[in-house]
Amino acid sequence: MEIKGKVGVITGAASGIGRAAAAELAKQGVAALALVDLADAVHEVAAELNGRGGTVVRAFQGDTTDSAFRAEVFGTMRHEHGAVNLCVPAAGITRDALAVKLNKDKGKAHIYPIENFRQVLEVNLLAPVYWALEMVAQLAEERFTRGLKQWQPNEGTQGVIVFIGSVSSQGNKGQIAYAATKVGLEGAASTLMKEAMFYGVRCAVLHPGFTDTPMVRALGEDYINNHVLPATQIKRLIRPEEIADAIVFLIRNSAVSGQLWADAGWHPMPT
Repeated sequence: MEIKGKVGVITGAASGIGRAAAAELAKQGVAALALVDLADAVHEVAAELNGRGGTVVRAFQGDTTDSAFRAEVFGTMRHEHGAVNLCVPAAGITRDALAVKLNKDKGKAHIYPIENFRQVLEVNLLAPVYWALEMVAQLAEERFTRGLKQWQPNEGTQGVIVFIGSVSSQGNKGQIAYAATKVGLEGAASTLMKEAMFYGVRCAVLHPGFTDTPMVRALGEDYINNHVLPATQIKRLIRPEEIADAIVFLIRNSAVSGQLWADAGWHPMPT
């Protein structure tokens, strides 16, 4: 799929992978971008990219789990720039803790809080899926208005969704909720691909390894140096720009579907 001239939506765009993806898509000539994030910094990122010229960048500050906010973003972009073709729902959170932790003094086991699980589920799985569905729905309506029915290969790809998974989908100690949501994206993407191709939309999941983002840095330097880098073949954190490059590859190469691992050779260390 040609990126130049397309319209994109990126969530989690104020930092990390989302920010790097926004910069790379702008570099590749996307016509318009919606940058979505809960943080104030999303306005700074939009201003920075607008200052480079070429791409029209809009900042939308809000909660990605809010369906009305989601509809507002897609509605605004459609009205001002046409139907959205690219969706990278990169917003995510962690609420890490052991699934069951025993207090050895009292002999009482503490179970991972279900409210934390639900919050991670809402942000990391439900929200990305519904941002993707919003784009597919928009493209389906656009095809209907033009009298088009089932997509044909000679039309070229009409849209691409790139979900952001994680190497934690293989299982990672202390991440029962986070890992469950990331593996859940695999099932959502493979199912949506079968449905969305009716409208010419491809879906894929990119599984990054430990990337130099605020989320990973929050683990602390000791944890990174003692538990992450020793299990990573390149012995460093992945740069966000490297993940952004992989996102562009998934968008452009129609032969690639399903999952792509950008893990820098990381494998969980034995406990």
